[in-house]
Amino acid sequence: MRETRKQPYFSSAGIGSPNVPPKRCAVYCRVSSDEGLDQAFNSIDAQKESGHAFIKSQAHEGWISVTDDYDDPAYSGGNMERPALKRLLRDIEAGKVDIIVVYKIDRLSRSLADFAKMVDIFDRNGVSFSAVTQQINSATSMGRLMLNVLLSFAQFEREVTSERIRDKFAASAAKGMWMGGPLPLGYRVENRRLLIVPQEAELVRRIFRQYAADPYVTGITQQLMAEGITTRKGKLFCKQTIHKMFHNRIYLGEIVHKGKAFPGQHEGIITQAEWDAVHAVLATDKNIRRIKNQTRQSPPALLRGLVYAPTGSRMVPSYTVKTKSGGKRYRYYADLKYVRYGTSAETYGSINADQLEGIVVQQVLQALQSPASIQAV
Repeated sequence: MRETRKQPYFSSAGIGSPNVPPKRCAVYCRVSSDEGLDQAFNSIDAQKESGHAFIKSQAHEGWISVTDDYDDPAYSGGNMERPALKRLLRDIEAGKVDIIVVYKIDRLSRSLADFAKMVDIFDRNGVSFSAVTQQINSATSMGRLMLNVLLSFAQFEREVTSERIRDKFAASAAKGMWMGGPLPLGYRVENRRLLIVPQEAELVRRIFRQYAADPYVTGITQQLMAEGITTRKGKLFCKQTIHKMFHNRIYLGEIVHKGKAFPGQHEGIITQAEWDAVHAVLATDKNIRRIKNQTRQSPPALLRGLVYAPTGSRMVPSYTVKTKSGGKRYRYYADLKYVRYGTSAETYGSINADQLEGIVVQQVLQALQSPASIQAV
């Protein structure tokens, strides 16, 4: 009887060993910031090249690279909200990956809790984990121990760095230094210091003074709209934008950090008297806002996202509270432009929510009670 010989298996790298099953390897790469990513050869490329070279060095074990790489540029390792990582986990669940290869284990995660979740997914799907610069294999008990030790140091490093950054922000704020964030109207930044833009600053003063004299935000937005005055980004002033201005203490010459205000190194646009005048008016409707906050947990509007005005503008659910009626709430659907900018020729206004929902429910019931309608569906 003639003996049949089995053919040896060869990996895609051209190096193979007989009777070694292929192991599909996925290379995962991550960097925390976007610094240097625009270079011809960046950190992601370096990690990827090292990962594929490591896989080729293990070709005798049947290691082969999958057709796709998993790159997360400018994503923190402190959480799992990373698109490439999520795609990798989905492919693991689908049985497309056998081994994960990374440059260092902190590229995969800097959180012990997150890594424990990943290990659970790996174990459930028979997937192991290897690092190029740290010869650790998660398939062994010693490898798991070393992984936990190294990840503990990675998490410690991340937390210490975060604490240093928080301390730096707190110390800078206490000195009144500008530490970034949305730039308020009326200021520009030069050498990390806020400097007043005279024309914009005058607009800010005008809005504060106009509201103190006539507390009608809609009137302010309509007047600015009529004059063609827009925000720095070229958008129309809405009521929400103006209310944010009224609560921004930068206009007082202060810097706020963690709810505490400190004297800033920049010059204020609004005087304390102008600030107090506006906030005295805002305090008058404090009771109304309290009642609204108590009723926010009410059931959602039945037609949310389904109602549109004849102009094509979306109608959003809203309500008003009448203190004279014992805090009774009146619901309605209002034109989104009406909510943001007030009444104008282009806005539709509002419509009673109970009446509109009643009409829709009545029509739905009639359709459900019609045998012809049910059969058609």
